[in-house]
Formats: sequence, structure tokens, C-alpha cells
Amino acid sequence: METRCAWANSSDLMREYHDKEWCVPSNNDQYLFEMLVLEGAQAGLSWSIVLKKREAYRQAFHHFDLEYCANLSEIEMENIRMNTEVVKHPLKIKSVKSNALAIMEIQREYGSFAEFLWSYVDGKPLISNWQYDSQIPAETDLSKKVSKDLKKRGFKFVGPVIIYSYLQAIGIVNDHIVSCAYHGNKGDGSIDSAFLMQ
Repeated sequence: METRCAWANSSDLMREYHDKEWCVPSNNDQYLFEMLVLEGAQAGLSWSIVLKKREAYRQAFHHFDLEYCANLSEIEMENIRMNTEVVKHPLKIKSVKSNALAIMEIQREYGSFAEFLWSYVDGKPLISNWQYDSQIPAETDLSKKVSKDLKKRGFKFVGPVIIYSYLQAIGIVNDHIVSCAYHGNKGDGSIDSAFLMQ
């Protein structure tokens, strides 16, 4: 039986997310947007709740199509809030639109949202060597800096704690504990650079 980070053993859904996505580097802007929305939705809730609602989010926001989300009307956002299984918080729903607009602005400036984000670490994931889940911080200097920069650009629900969780989610930070089969890699002993292109 594979050893995993302790939190991953709480459900099949959490285990699948841990094994296939968490800390896997990505430079796919649509995926990066999806995870930013989901991490923002998590504020005050558990990640397992958000994962259970993930398919509802994909349906409601057209699989996180940036242009679609950037052009949502007030009526459309209210309809999503009232008639879908997404987190009902009105400001979280409105943040999907504002964050889509902010990402599109970054794309115009940097070529891609991924280029912007990965520039903070020179394109290389930060691989931690924690012994226990309890050692993993809630925020870091990096997450504070990214949070501050995103807020300046009009992003919402991007506090330093949310952003640290986000950096883990998209693989910029790899916080699998050292005894986890996925520490520093996908479970096979090496980071696959192709994952940067997913």
C-alpha cells in the first residue's frame, strides 16, 4: 500500500486529487483559472466540500472558459447562484468574473497567466522536505508576495493563505511529506516535465 500525506486518506475523492493533481506542475491557463476559482470558493469551507462541487462548477462556468466567465452578466451570475450546486456566496461567484478579466489582462501583458505565475520561481517547482503534515505552513513570504501582486491587479479571494494553497494545487510548491510516495514527483521517482505542459 502506498504511503500518502495523511489528509489524502479521508475519502476516495481526496485520495484521487492528491495522487493525480496536488502539487503537479501545470501551465494550462484554463486549469490555473479553475483551481483559482475552487481555492477561492474554499475560503471558510473544507476542500472536500469544494471537490464534491467541482463538476457543478465546471457546468456552471462552461469548464472555466475565460471569455465566457469574463462576460457573465449580473443576471447570469445570480442564476448560477440560485440554480446550481456551487458555493452560494455572492461575492465568491462575482469573483469568477473579476478574476477571469484580471487573468485575461495578464495574458495580454505576459503571454499567459502561467508565464506570470511561474516567473516567481524561475519556472521550477519549490520542493519541500516536511516530515509531517503539521509542519506545512499556512502561508509563506512567496504566497504573501503573489497575493499582494494579484490584489493590485484586481483579483478577489486571493489572500496569502488561499494563495499558498493555490501554489500547492498548481505545483509551484510541492508539499508532499517526505514519506509520501508522491514526494517531489508523481510517485515514480522523478518530476515529469511533460506535466508542465498539461
